[in-house]
Amino acid sequence: MSYRTFAVVLIAPLALTVACSKTGAGNETPAAERVAAVNGEPISRSEFDLYLANVSRQMGRPVPPEQHPEILDQYISMKLAAEAAEKEGLTKDPHISDQLELARMNVLVDASVKKYLEAHPVEESELKPEYDRQVEALPREYHARHILVEDEASAIAITREIEGGADFAKVAAKKSKDASGKNGGDLGWFTLDTMVPPFAEAVASLEPGQMTKQPVQSQFGWHVIKLEESRAASAPPFEDVKEQVRALVQRRKLQTYLEELRKGAKIEKSI
Repeated sequence: MSYRTFAVVLIAPLALTVACSKTGAGNETPAAERVAAVNGEPISRSEFDLYLANVSRQMGRPVPPEQHPEILDQYISMKLAAEAAEKEGLTKDPHISDQLELARMNVLVDASVKKYLEAHPVEESELKPEYDRQVEALPREYHARHILVEDEASAIAITREIEGGADFAKVAAKKSKDASGKNGGDLGWFTLDTMVPPFAEAVASLEPGQMTKQPVQSQFGWHVIKLEESRAASAPPFEDVKEQVRALVQRRKLQTYLEELRKGAKIEKSI
C-alpha cells in the first residue's frame, strides 16, 4: 500500500493513540514486548496492536501482516512529529491542550462505560418485557377522510350536505382543495403525531364512521373530517427485533449509570 493511501487512514486515529499512549513507565516495557523504540521510548506490542485496530476500522478490513512494517514506519514518523510538537511547546496552546484533554476523556469514558456494562449485562429475561412495553407504547393508527375548503361557511354547508345524505367521497372529489380530494378525501392510515394538532384532536374525538359536527380550522383552511376506522399499531415479531431491544435495554442501563453519577456530583453551570 502506498504512503499516500496510508496517510488518509492513519492520521485521523493517530492523534488519539499518540495523545493517550504515554503512561510515564514506557521505558519499563520488556524488550520482548517491544516492536520499536523512538529516541529511547519503546513502542509496546499492545500499543501497536491498538493502533493496528484503529487503522483496520478506518480501512474497513484487517491490515495484512505483510503491511505491518509499513504501518509501523508511519507510526514512528507520527511519534516523532508528536515529540517535536511537545518540544516546541505546542501542548501549552489552549486549543491543543483542550483537544488532548478531550481525547483523554473519550478514552476514559469508553473504559468506564465498558466496565459498567460488563458488570451489568443485559439479561435475556429483560428483553421480552421491554418489547411488550414498547409495543404497548406504539401510537394508535387512524384511517380518515377529509374535505378542505377556504372558509368556515363553505365547511358548514358541506357538513350539512353530507348529513343530508350526500356521499362524503363524492363531495370531497368535487369540493376539496386538498390533493386527497381526487381520492375521495382519503388520507390512508396515519398516527396522530403526523397531523397538525387541531386535526389530530378532532380525529381522536371521533368514533369509526363518525364525521365532525363542526368544521375544524388549521393553518391550511377548514376541514370536514370523517373517521373510517382505527387500529392498534402493528409491531414486528419479537424475534425479528430482539437485538434492537437488547440495545435499547443496554442504553437504558447506561443512562441509569450516568444519572447516578450526576446525582453524586456537584455541578455548576454558567450557560
